[in-house]
Amino acid sequence: MSSSEIYVPQPKLAQVSSEILSVIRDRWSPYAFDGRTVAVADIEQSLVAASWAASSYNEQPWYFLIAYREESAEFERMLSCLLDANQAWAKFASVLMLTVSQESFSRNGTPNRVHQHDLGQAAAHFALQATAQGLAVHQMAGIHVSKIRTEYQIPEGFVPQTAIAVGYAAEKPAVGQEELIGRDQATRQRKPLSQFVFKGRWGTPS
Repeated sequence: MSSSEIYVPQPKLAQVSSEILSVIRDRWSPYAFDGRTVAVADIEQSLVAASWAASSYNEQPWYFLIAYREESAEFERMLSCLLDANQAWAKFASVLMLTVSQESFSRNGTPNRVHQHDLGQAAAHFALQATAQGLAVHQMAGIHVSKIRTEYQIPEGFVPQTAIAVGYAAEKPAVGQEELIGRDQATRQRKPLSQFVFKGRWGTPS
């Protein structure tokens, strides 16, 4: 996104207790997508952002498989790797992605204890950059790990982790998807800091 372009925030703003970056406040995970085409350049720009996430020893143990809606066979193939409950709404997304992380360090083959953590950082960078470009991102844990391994010939030492749906949030769900309205209209909530920021000993709020 060039400096001359205007960032249009998502419509479901978080109610925050302290001022935070607008792109973090605006990011949310819709279930209803409208299927509009997403420019390849926008996805690539978000992947560049993902590539600049921090990682242990700069290992960058993350990998992304991608399928665009316009490539119908590939899109359906990737869609079939999601659990049925996720397929029901993700089929309206414009882009599907699968994430994979490498369990060991490439430089010496020793186990990388934080490979999932580092993939998570890359996925978060991706989601925030995509949000800044006016896209919507919904990440999912509900995948068929063994099917992904077979379908995409994932080698040993690499682990399928999550799926990501990308597109434009729909103003209303498609016909037959009306049950999604409640999910997308629900108030966004987060735990107060006192519940997860401790000092001195576990459970003592900072």
